[in-house]
Amino acid sequence: MGDDRLFALQRRERVMEELRRHGAVRVRDLARILAVSELTVRRDIAALAADGLLTKVHGGATLPTDLEPATSAVPGRRPRPAAAGFTIGMVVPSLDFYWPPIVGGARASAAALGVQIQLRGSSYDQAEDRRQISRLIAAQQVQGLLLAPNLEGDGVEEMIDWIGNLPVPTILVERQTPHWTPTPRQLEWVRSDHALGLEMAVRHLYEHGHRRMGLVLSKGSPTSAHLAVGWRRVCADLGLPAEFVVRESVALDVPGHREIIGRVLERCRDHRTTALIVHSDPDAISIAQYLAEVGISIPGDMAMVSYDDEVAQLAEPAMTAVRPSKGRVGRVAVEMMVSRLIEGKRRPAQRVLILPELVIRNSSVASSRQVWTAPAGDSAPYS
Repeated sequence: MGDDRLFALQRRERVMEELRRHGAVRVRDLARILAVSELTVRRDIAALAADGLLTKVHGGATLPTDLEPATSAVPGRRPRPAAAGFTIGMVVPSLDFYWPPIVGGARASAAALGVQIQLRGSSYDQAEDRRQISRLIAAQQVQGLLLAPNLEGDGVEEMIDWIGNLPVPTILVERQTPHWTPTPRQLEWVRSDHALGLEMAVRHLYEHGHRRMGLVLSKGSPTSAHLAVGWRRVCADLGLPAEFVVRESVALDVPGHREIIGRVLERCRDHRTTALIVHSDPDAISIAQYLAEVGISIPGDMAMVSYDDEVAQLAEPAMTAVRPSKGRVGRVAVEMMVSRLIEGKRRPAQRVLILPELVIRNSSVASSRQVWTAPAGDSAPYS
């Protein structure tokens, strides 16, 4: 009996871990992960729902939202969604890699609150953003919009002004307007605090003795600007040199990536760098593979931290990574929108930052560390 109770607690802890990570879970997937029957998973979900830790939905569970508790005040009564009937349009720049967890979090929150999501994919292009947003508005089926438009390059001010004058409430997702925008109402947004995430990585490496670090930013990513802000801030706070910043994409599918990595490592030698922070995972894995080829050990000669944690665990060694809480960003965006639709102008405008987490693996912590030097012989990338 005691062992059975222990196993049940362990399963339920794992259910909550998966739920916190993804925002929503399916019975079928949990049964596979836990190697138990779907009936056992349903019983675990029912027990957790009874304790107010999650919300049961058809085929799975979601985290309880801030607007709707997991259990009603009357025992045994199914809670009624607070916002039934609302439809929220959502336009994201891509339907792969970074964005599916955000969309998943939004859908989980929508299911818990009884609202609908109409999703549209765009392509990091302002003209396409406008086209998809205009289609949603023209259909007259959405009462609010969650948008992730391209706010880089020319035409940003016009784009912000256009969004600010749309006929339905709008919340930006993983995007941020300037501090002041001359629109009829100040736009709301929710995004990951990437600057703080970068600071987490630097402070982790600092605690393990690294004083000379480098930052490799993915070229053209909107996240890079926030990471650069965090880098400058934490280096100033810790008294570290901040000049080693490379803005190049070096993933395996980028033409000439090996030559670019070679130049990055040459700077590592010149600066006596012992740790690199790389955005994003494919770029970090590409650098890790190159280091292995030329005989530079990770983390013994070079510690590494990736930013994103989509596939960082697949690296060799498994990569320490900063993980933005993407599912939570999507959930909070929906909750903010529902709150706006229910309360209207009575609710003050909100701008929300969601903290990432640091997942420590084998690429950043070694039992002993030596100052990195270029390898000798014909294999040296700097010969």
